[in-house]
Amino acid sequence: MLLSATPPPGPRPAQETRLYEEAARHRGLTPPRTHPLASITWLGPAASNPALAYRVGGDRAHLSESIRWIEAAVRLPHWGKAHMPDHDLDAGWLLHHLSLVHRWIGDDLPDGLRALLRYKLLLQGRRMYEFAVASEGRWWSSSYWQNHNWICYAGLATAGYVLGKEEWTERAKDNLGRVLDLMPEDGSHAEGVVYWRYGVPFLAAHLDLLQEAEGIDWWGRGGFLSRTFRYRLHQTAPGFAFNIDHGDCHDRRSGHSAGLYYRLASQYGIAEAQWMGELASGELLWQEASESGVRPGILPEAYLEYLWYDPAVPAARPTETRAFFPDLGLLAARTGWDEDATLVSFKASPGGGHRAWETAEKHRAELGWETLNQGHHHPDSGSFVLVSQGAFLAVDEGYSNRKRAAHHNLLLVDGQGYADEDRYHVYKDIPFERQARQRDVLVDAEGGWAHSTAEIAAMYDAGLGVRRLDRSLVFTPAGRLVLLDLAEADEEREWTFLLQTDRPTEARPDGTRLIRTGTAVARVRQFAPPGGTVASEVTEVEANPTSSTPELRLTRTLHTLRSTTARSSDGHFLTTITPGASCRAEQAGCVEGHGVTFADGEETVLLSPVARRIRTGTVDADAAAVLLSATGAPYVVRATRLELSGRVLLDVPEPYTGKVG
Repeated sequence: MLLSATPPPGPRPAQETRLYEEAARHRGLTPPRTHPLASITWLGPAASNPALAYRVGGDRAHLSESIRWIEAAVRLPHWGKAHMPDHDLDAGWLLHHLSLVHRWIGDDLPDGLRALLRYKLLLQGRRMYEFAVASEGRWWSSSYWQNHNWICYAGLATAGYVLGKEEWTERAKDNLGRVLDLMPEDGSHAEGVVYWRYGVPFLAAHLDLLQEAEGIDWWGRGGFLSRTFRYRLHQTAPGFAFNIDHGDCHDRRSGHSAGLYYRLASQYGIAEAQWMGELASGELLWQEASESGVRPGILPEAYLEYLWYDPAVPAARPTETRAFFPDLGLLAARTGWDEDATLVSFKASPGGGHRAWETAEKHRAELGWETLNQGHHHPDSGSFVLVSQGAFLAVDEGYSNRKRAAHHNLLLVDGQGYADEDRYHVYKDIPFERQARQRDVLVDAEGGWAHSTAEIAAMYDAGLGVRRLDRSLVFTPAGRLVLLDLAEADEEREWTFLLQTDRPTEARPDGTRLIRTGTAVARVRQFAPPGGTVASEVTEVEANPTSSTPELRLTRTLHTLRSTTARSSDGHFLTTITPGASCRAEQAGCVEGHGVTFADGEETVLLSPVARRIRTGTVDADAAAVLLSATGAPYVVRATRLELSGRVLLDVPEPYTGKVG
């Protein structure tokens, strides 16, 4: 598709219009004569989109436009200025796009420009190749889970196929195979949605090139590409316009890639991906383009939308409301997809996810290589994001250079977050054993319940003596949230519960706090512990999201609600967050375990994640959780016995999770 500029058969009028519009978008700009301090990645698609438009429609105005940007790019002595000139993203982007331009319209370029373009591609490709060889085992050359690796090798491969440089394509192909074999099979991505949409299209482009140039089909290799749309889908906020911002996310508007959606839809027959592609390239296009903080952004992907759109693939609106991605320990649950629906996203895993963490340790021990670059990973295991009524209510920091647990919806121990935090590479050189994980996961679409327990004690400084810090999260069918935090330490500690919001929470006369964002509200009620203190403060977060543009600064203001216990060796918090202001949560009368009930018994959540013993006036269970609805069957987590109102509903030798009856 890419090399021959041949899309799947069938009409594509919307994609053709997009291509022509993008081809003309820069006509009022003057190409730079010298290298700007900022990134020049955008110069590549500024040349490739009009080149493809000329090839498709034959309008020589598009040819002239492409020539303007080719001339600007090839006369720059280096590709990239502020960070790793010739050896990083600027060079990778330009190698990919200008190599395609050479293939698509090379015969129509003036002789001198054609020769200069070929010379420049050879020069830049050699620089990139030599750097990749020399830096093997360090930085992007062997950072298999990182967008720089995918972009730079895709650029090198494109140039190699166009120029006939087999040593370039072979090295890039070897790297691609390793990446596909090592990426998580569940399709998740630890760098977050923004870097997913920035980097994964280049994996797809490389696979496209490999298949067309060498006849090698690796689309099914490893499982990541075939499942990664589902990960992206479940990190979409209700209403589809915004993205959940775990990991490094410049903003909540930088998550869509219509071109990639189309390619995944075509390759794997994913109707929901086709639907999302049409939405992203249509109704959502200009909002994303104007509000996104990531450049070049979604508009320059017009060439991919045209070449990757397959009109034969049917489109279907997403309906799945629950998902769990075990590698990243990511639980996502929602009440629906309409804008006013409620969504929670909850994660806990080792840095980079389980497979990356374990494989990188082997690379370190066996090869002496550092292959897991974690600059875009956060100290956020155990944290969650809550969206409801069209607004973000419990929020994430999005992006920071000095990453801290205190920027997330997490817990502090004696005021301290994770060990070795407050730096950019927050997981670098920490012990292999310092891992978080999820356990006791229930994801049920029929009953609407979701449950998981995050184990995060290992993430804190060993000197604090934290033996246990478990957070159990329950999402009810009505979209209510229950959190139980259980903590144990060798000595008495202060335990602090953090809740981050976009605006200050409001204290209410009944002791609850109200989260308010626009017209959206949620009520926060904390039942335990007694004798603690509650404070609200401002947390400022600053970041430079790209080393190629040093002067760029993003600032984010969080409003942090802090609940701190009196000193104790075993603290706990029982918290409910109820979207909408009307439903009241009450503490359930538990002889053993912890529980809450909503709306006079409409929904009841009973938890005992450690002792697995729950006793109330009507419930006698050996279980980590019992979840009750007034209108549906009970659900249990890791249960061996459940007696409800004197009737034994479950009695089994091995722990069971799911619906009872």
